Amino acid sequence: MLLTTTDLKVDYTVLGIVRGNRVKAVHLGKDIMASIRKITGGDVSEYGDLMTEVRDGATEDMIAEAENLGANAIVGMRYSSSTISTGIAEIYVYGTAVKI
Repeated sequence: MLLTTTDLKVDYTVLGIVRGNRVKAVHLGKDIMASIRKITGGDVSEYGDLMTEVRDGATEDMIAEAENLGANAIVGMRYSSSTISTGIAEIYVYGTAVKI
């Protein structure tokens, strides 16, 4: 599956908008470690790992939706994120499914 944030300069058929989203909470122990790092400084890998896992899952959901439409590419892909609560993140990804 070809994923791009831009349009393509090739002929394609638009199949529709596809999306994926995931919401995930960090483990309490990791949240405590992140709070300590917030005080002492340094890379907060607990939240970085959480965001990577959530983003990858949302992207997988979007790709699956595009494949169900018969797409072989997604153009104009964008990510959005929001904090639902402390230690809980939502990632939303969307784009246009196309058949090249």
